[in-house]
Amino acid sequence: MNVLFALYFCTQIRKWEKEMNKKMENDLTKGNVAKQLIRYAVPLVMTSFMQSLYSLVDILIAGNFIGSTGISAINNSSQVILLITKIAVGITQGGNIMIGQYFGASDEKRKKDAVGTLTMLSVLLGILSMVTFFVGAEWILIKLKAPALEEAVTYLKICAIGLGFVWLYNALSGILRAMGNSKMPMQCIMVSTCVNIVLDIVFVAFFSMGTKGAALATVISQGVSCIVALIFLLRHKESFAFTKDSMGMKAHEIKMIFRLGIPSAIQMTIAGISWLFVTYLINQYGVDVSAGNGVSIKIKDICQLFLSAMSLAASTMVAQNLGAKKYDRVMAVVNTAIGISLVMAVATIVICQLFAPVMVGFFTQNEAAAAAASLNLRIEIFGQIFYAIFMIYNALSIGAGQSEFAMFNSFMNCIVVRVALCYAFNKIWGVTGIYIACMVATSISVPIGWWYAKSNRWKRNLLIK
Repeated sequence: MNVLFALYFCTQIRKWEKEMNKKMENDLTKGNVAKQLIRYAVPLVMTSFMQSLYSLVDILIAGNFIGSTGISAINNSSQVILLITKIAVGITQGGNIMIGQYFGASDEKRKKDAVGTLTMLSVLLGILSMVTFFVGAEWILIKLKAPALEEAVTYLKICAIGLGFVWLYNALSGILRAMGNSKMPMQCIMVSTCVNIVLDIVFVAFFSMGTKGAALATVISQGVSCIVALIFLLRHKESFAFTKDSMGMKAHEIKMIFRLGIPSAIQMTIAGISWLFVTYLINQYGVDVSAGNGVSIKIKDICQLFLSAMSLAASTMVAQNLGAKKYDRVMAVVNTAIGISLVMAVATIVICQLFAPVMVGFFTQNEAAAAAASLNLRIEIFGQIFYAIFMIYNALSIGAGQSEFAMFNSFMNCIVVRVALCYAFNKIWGVTGIYIACMVATSISVPIGWWYAKSNRWKRNLLIK
């Protein structure tokens, strides 16, 4: 089986290389806006879907072979790992936007410096993250009041080892996406997801390794995606400025990565912290409700894949078009992305209202956990309407190199509104009130985003003068 997989893997690599040799980069400053958005976003949707399968498959296998304690342990640990992953995505997105603007402006020297700096900086931050979360795993989960503590600590410590892969992969993926190549990151994740599914079944179902096996499958799979992306960039190093002499850290580029990336990282961290607070409140209702929350989160993550991908696509298109100083096209990108996202949000809401119990049933047969998950899903899914709008406005600010606006906007809905409402509604309506608060919270960011777009502040470009 391993030999056959290796042969298939090598065949696919050669096939992808032939395809990508035809066109390494993608100029998003030309052509029909809707077609470019969709063409660029579809691989991102697939990439996000495959990435979400990492923990989704863990939850699915745990629900069927370990039980509610396994789901609860993985969910609590995954929330912590997701937090550091969001920081990695935010910081590397700073490099992504910087490279995208240099690409749009045809500034080859600065593009090369940015590529090398982003790569090496991510390696260092990845090592730091591995050590920090491995050492602090038990303390963090105790503070979260995780119901299945021992299993949760085991899962978190093993997954912490994979954080180095998470940082480096996001950097490599950011380099590819900045130059319009969203297909290769998708293909990397497709391979690693297949590895994750196979290893989950082998480690958990056949070898009965429990949450330890699920964590090992995740880390190995993350390593695969990172290695595949690295091999591809090394094979095409000239096209992506991924050369040996570019592998260094330039002070100016580090400053710009942090200037653009830290607000994005804080924005995503704020969201992660608010969800940790929600998890903390829900954990107090017992292991079944905690498990139901874990199931609902995974389903909602899948439902939001298209919106997240459209936001990423919009931010890259905005960056390239601002680099080329095509301001009218920037707003066309924003308006088109919002329209497409709203259509997908409505479709998602309808599907979840009709089939919530069916979707939940794939993850757990525990009636109490399934009931909690279905209720959570049916209430919170209405928030997709607000996500569809404000995430695109945030993409405008991120693409413009003004990610501090996205940070502020997220702070408003995640901390000022979500945390406050969850605390208040929990006192009034219990766990149902928490679900309602999470659904309503994001609405505050819609008018704020609309004001930002109308103010034309996004034209005050930080990088390309």
